[in-house]
Amino acid sequence: MNKPAMEFSQLDLTTGWMSPPGFETAPIKQRILSSDIDEKKKTGGRTRLLRYEPGAYLPQSFVHDYWEEAYVLEGDMIVAGVKFLAHTYCCRPPGIPHGPFGSDTGCIVLEIHYYDESPKR
Repeated sequence: MNKPAMEFSQLDLTTGWMSPPGFETAPIKQRILSSDIDEKKKTGGRTRLLRYEPGAYLPQSFVHDYWEEAYVLEGDMIVAGVKFLAHTYCCRPPGIPHGPFGSDTGCIVLEIHYYDESPKR
């Protein structure tokens, strides 16, 4: 299955937020914009917004097997004790540990996750 083609449309950021799987009690929510990611088959990609509540703190670090690009749209995001403000970007290849995460004032982050499906040489 491929991600659907979508034209520009106004997003209602007051609805559609859900807890990411495994983070039901955490002070973060996600809003999936588009996805055809299959983590078992290691194919596809996902674009989402991630919202941290003010004072959020996630003590664990993460490692995943897909690429991740993240852009802080608004607020502040703290990664491993370093604060990043709006208009900050990162690109992480698979297998790179990252975290813990938090936010003093709250933030919204645009994340893009995808598997490298290029032919292996």
